Amino acid sequence: MFDQSSRRRKSLKAVNSLSRSAVTILCVVVVNFVLMQMLPGDAAEVLAAESGSGSASTVIQLRQHFGLDRSVLEQFFAYLSNLAQLSLGVSPRFNLPVTELILSRLGNTLLLLLSAMGIALSSGVIAGVVMAANVGRWPDRLLSLLALLLYSVPAFWLGLMAIVFFAVKLEWLPTGGIVTVSQNNQGWDAALDICWHLVLPCLTLASFYVAIFARLTRSAMLEISQQDFVRTARAKGAGPLRVLLVHMLRNALVPVSTVAGMHFGALMGGALVIEVVFSWPGMGQLAMDSVMARDYSVVLGILLLASVLVIIANGLVDALHAWLDPRIAQD
Repeated sequence: MFDQSSRRRKSLKAVNSLSRSAVTILCVVVVNFVLMQMLPGDAAEVLAAESGSGSASTVIQLRQHFGLDRSVLEQFFAYLSNLAQLSLGVSPRFNLPVTELILSRLGNTLLLLLSAMGIALSSGVIAGVVMAANVGRWPDRLLSLLALLLYSVPAFWLGLMAIVFFAVKLEWLPTGGIVTVSQNNQGWDAALDICWHLVLPCLTLASFYVAIFARLTRSAMLEISQQDFVRTARAKGAGPLRVLLVHMLRNALVPVSTVAGMHFGALMGGALVIEVVFSWPGMGQLAMDSVMARDYSVVLGILLLASVLVIIANGLVDALHAWLDPRIAQD
């Protein structure tokens, strides 16, 4: 009887979660479409100007061809109809399906995004543990100062300075891109070349979040160190390292993972900016090119996909919480 009730409760939670996600995505679709409609200009004007024939008749023909001459409601329902068919439409600027354009850049963005998140979490948690284990001593003060600097410096400025110092002055790392154009690398050489190009944008993107996770881990560890179960573990003879890593760190990761999920959307937004700084061929660079060309169908697709990725990330964080603290899964 208890197992059936537990399964029923979990099923209801899953249904409620999916319903909230669907409503959130629908709200995102509506808001993004309205914002795009408020922006000046359209793809027809840009294409007409680029072709050298910017006459009014040419613009009218292009608008009719791309369906931009229809009312806002007609365009919105056409967009919803495409979404219902799992289609994002066709890009006027690139003359390709929007889904194909985005998927061709998605892998590069996810590579940068997940690498930066991994470095930020691992480095931030390690730094936070060291700070909590040395409260008031020089490691804590030094790492706190470094965290403050990383938190204060804008990521785009840090990226530009990294290019100037490490790529231009020292010539240790490439200035941008994802591969060395002059080399036709294959296999492991190609993978290493991509990793080499990934270093600067990844570290630049991760720097701000290293500071956040370090300070948060430190605070959580110090708060948990005063809990009764930690005193009990010490009274039972558990060693300092075991108390620190097994009893304190696991519980401290719950608020850290919560903040990581909350910042995933901001991290993705930062990744799109960093891609432009380092000429990384991902969705950020595609979004910039699309905005300049007034190709709002591509921008809408990128914003929708980003929203879906954030929702998925939050779902994974919830699952991680249930693993770190089984009491959460029972609520």
